[in-house]
Amino acid sequence: MRVFVTGASGHLGSAVVPELLSAGHHVVGLARSDTSAAAIEKLGGEARRGDLSDLDVLRDEAAASDGVIHLAFRHDLMLNGDLAGAASVDLDALTALADSLADSGKPLVGTSGTAMLVMGGIVGRPGTERDTFPGGGYRIDAENFVVGLASRGVRSCVVRLAPTVHSSLDRYGFIAAITASARQHGYAAYVGDGANRWPAVHTLDAAVLYRLALEKAPAGARLHGTADEGVSFRQLAETIGRNLDIPVRSIDADEAGEYFGFLERFAQMDNPTSSTVTRDLLGWTPTHPGLIADLDEGHYFRA
Repeated sequence: MRVFVTGASGHLGSAVVPELLSAGHHVVGLARSDTSAAAIEKLGGEARRGDLSDLDVLRDEAAASDGVIHLAFRHDLMLNGDLAGAASVDLDALTALADSLADSGKPLVGTSGTAMLVMGGIVGRPGTERDTFPGGGYRIDAENFVVGLASRGVRSCVVRLAPTVHSSLDRYGFIAAITASARQHGYAAYVGDGANRWPAVHTLDAAVLYRLALEKAPAGARLHGTADEGVSFRQLAETIGRNLDIPVRSIDADEAGEYFGFLERFAQMDNPTSSTVTRDLLGWTPTHPGLIADLDEGHYFRA
């Protein structure tokens, strides 16, 4: 396949591109800078200059390709508090891709997050691929749009990623941010009893999932990129503290904003998530280290 990948030079893209190439696919990656273009070409892909706001570029590449994987998101807008703006850019980009894919039968693999399950009201049990919501959130609306393309002749599906996609390739994700907070404050923290859980997936396992989704996911599928169903935040904090050789403390909810910054809400989120349906549907079997084992390899803690 000729596969068009947005976000091809990012953390996850840097694993997805080699995974696709190793399976014999030709990859064209969207590159918003010379640096991004060089990174894609170093991986072995072909770079196409543009960004998510270049809707004609998205339409042209989707039309010229046999399938599309959409990984990019305007995290810069989100981190600056403009979540609505980031969501709007994302939906416009998806609409442009859909314009060229309608009635083609080609695959479009979109990206969502398991945190949307909490936003949708799933509490007290692991979320599953069968949990859906009519709307009401930036990831929910985009997910529903992509899944809905199945009725327009697109073999569309969505990967709901764990908030923790971890590996030595991760430089700016949630684990890196939490580790930076621990260094800054001199202790690793969790809120309350720290019993709230985060699912997690290794970057290389997630890359395999995206390839399998591209190759054989049925139209309208919702898939879960979770290897660890749920790691308690206290265990996460204790692992960070042990590796940095700093104390571990419980903090109150009203201290979470000062300590965790933009991750205040996520640090208190209980988001256990099953991937049983995904594994059975695609034959996906994660093989790389889980979150705690990966942290204990030490790469997150090297200066």
